[in-house]
Amino acid sequence: MTGMTQAQGLGAGRYLSVGEIPDNTITSAHELTTSDGATVPGILRTVPGATTVCVLMHPRQDFSHHVLMPELLSRGFAVWTQNTRTGLNDLSLVHEQALLDVAAGHVFLRDKGFESVISVGHSGGGALAAFYIEQAELPGDRRFSKTPGGRPVPLPDANMPAPDGFMLMAPHPGQGVLLGRMIDPSVADETDPMSVVPELDPYNPDNGFRAAPEPSSYSDDFIAEYRAAQHRRMERIDAVARERVAAAAAARKRFADGGDARDRRISLATGVITVHRTDADLRSVDPTLDPNERPYGSLFGRRPDLTNYGIVGFGRLTTPEAWLSTWSSISSRAGMVRCAAGITVPTLMVELTGDQACFPADAREMIDALAGDDVTLTRVPGKHFGGALHDGEPTGATLAGDEMGRWLTERFASGAAASH
Repeated sequence: MTGMTQAQGLGAGRYLSVGEIPDNTITSAHELTTSDGATVPGILRTVPGATTVCVLMHPRQDFSHHVLMPELLSRGFAVWTQNTRTGLNDLSLVHEQALLDVAAGHVFLRDKGFESVISVGHSGGGALAAFYIEQAELPGDRRFSKTPGGRPVPLPDANMPAPDGFMLMAPHPGQGVLLGRMIDPSVADETDPMSVVPELDPYNPDNGFRAAPEPSSYSDDFIAEYRAAQHRRMERIDAVARERVAAAAAARKRFADGGDARDRRISLATGVITVHRTDADLRSVDPTLDPNERPYGSLFGRRPDLTNYGIVGFGRLTTPEAWLSTWSSISSRAGMVRCAAGITVPTLMVELTGDQACFPADAREMIDALAGDDVTLTRVPGKHFGGALHDGEPTGATLAGDEMGRWLTERFASGAAASH
């Protein structure tokens, strides 16, 4: 390729530059200690008189310069952005622990005296916020006390203030559910990234694939078998993860019962799981599947038939505990639909019409699963990361900001004179 690397060309145009924040914004950095002793950083940006604060978090990305931040500030609302304890490294990301990180932020904001605290979820931040709200709305004795891998987590004893409202922009259905639709079931050997079962290969022309930019077309029979095979691959990886966490747990018990140093080492030596080829959602190349206005390609670029074989992708390297908690479509609890049944706070979902991760059927399933009486779904033109759907149009982030600003103003006081 001329003028850029191949990687830049494949992933170009995914992200939107963050706009300018209001001149009167007051910014402060904070370091919080969670109830289990972890340290997490956060940034509070507010404008004079703001009494409502919006919380932007993602389980494995830094949202300190998120595209919604200036949109909300310019409409008179404070914004809190915070990282989880694992930061940008999701190798050991356990969602149940991340909820304690979210809780620390909510406690801090309540102590700061904000009248209303609103959780805001974008992409994977939606499922994290939904998981937190679902657990926060439960009495302590009904919260999870262990991870899916069986490790204790002190959610029952944690101070977990529930937010007053929940806003979503382009929320995907959860890390595990999303990966369950993107994982390539044609991997024949988990140790060999090039191994292929031809009849399951999504990028095999014999199965309906057409090279970009031509749209692919898959038969109903192929789609059914493909999705069943995706689930079978998830089951195989789950089995490996559970075997490893069980071996570690047994070694911990032996050590506690008087075992030697070898048992202690075995308890720590769970290793990491490598998951090859996770950019293989059929909807990325077949626009007739759950159609919307999305462009050809996936979240990782315009050529998923190539990025599927690259080193970048969801859930590619993970500990067994993190796999079960975060990336497994079978074992992870951090799914939007599962959590939505326990969410009663007022909720706004902004669906972007060109989204490549939250498809129309996903959005409807999520919104229908919410338990509250005040639930709103609206659709605006835009792409998953908040960009404009077409050149010259307003960005999806700005249009979502408009919807959020109106929704917030109708339900919660801001106290600030919006400059937008």
